[in-house]
Amino acid sequence: MSDKISKRRIMLVGTGFVGMSFAYSMLHEKGVDEMVLVDVNTDKARGEAMDLTDGLVYADTKMKVYAGNYADAEFCNIVVLTAGAAQKPGQSRLELVKINANITKGVCEELKKNKFDGILIVANNPVDIMTYVAWKASGLPKEHVIGSGTVLDTARLRFALADLLQFADSNMHTYILGEHGDSSFVSWTNSYIGCKSLLEYLDEKNISLMELQNIYIEVRDKAYKIIDLKKATYYGIGLALKRIVSAVLNNERCILPVSSYQDGQYGKTGYFIGTPTVVGSDGATQVISLPLNENDQNRFDNSFETLAATIRDNLGDIIDLD
Repeated sequence: MSDKISKRRIMLVGTGFVGMSFAYSMLHEKGVDEMVLVDVNTDKARGEAMDLTDGLVYADTKMKVYAGNYADAEFCNIVVLTAGAAQKPGQSRLELVKINANITKGVCEELKKNKFDGILIVANNPVDIMTYVAWKASGLPKEHVIGSGTVLDTARLRFALADLLQFADSNMHTYILGEHGDSSFVSWTNSYIGCKSLLEYLDEKNISLMELQNIYIEVRDKAYKIIDLKKATYYGIGLALKRIVSAVLNNERCILPVSSYQDGQYGKTGYFIGTPTVVGSDGATQVISLPLNENDQNRFDNSFETLAATIRDNLGDIIDLD
């Protein structure tokens, strides 16, 4: 048995707020042998590794945490990419395109050069576009490149619905689809409380659809509000990344709304976007096609085309778009 197969190693590229929120959350994930931190600021990576190691006595895992470099990628099962410029107050995620595309490309070329062939999880914004760049630059199969997509958006939605309707959030079966950004949407006709249609339940309780729309708007704009208040968001996405990594590590084959490659599902092909997807040890193995009504399909088309046009208009000089 090779060392790579016998040990479960995770590499984190980027030790900023998002990366370290994820890394800290991984101290409560059992069964990980090693976590290696990589950053252009090597002192920062070393210091973060030392700080995390100090807490291992009280953690749920006894993994080894250390600062490394891209040469370690060959022996890692998962790489989590959070390196990139942060979204500033008043700035949309799409405005970060060129800056973060160059960073993502550079990281993925290093991973490729160092023979990484595991699962790559992308979290830098705009995440759907960065997932596409990562796929192009890494040379990995499309199933092995997963963006964090709308996992965090969906968590925000389920929390808000659970609070409104007074059910456990685990019984809220609904997803935000599309771009992790302003063109996202909720397919309310595919939303359930347990096994009961959410719309039927609201009708029975005389709860207006406007309340649902208000919740969606609050969820869609929540990141902007947090950034205005504290300059950045990181705890929520850190935990969302842990959820995706856990699904891969434990071969859960659970359905998560990650940014996955579209190959004809929802009538679209060629790019990555947030859709319910089966996630396990082999990556994003199956995109689940929900039956969208005409209005929702139009919203999906708009979201997809927004991402596609941004890629075509901005990244032709950075990556091969063919």
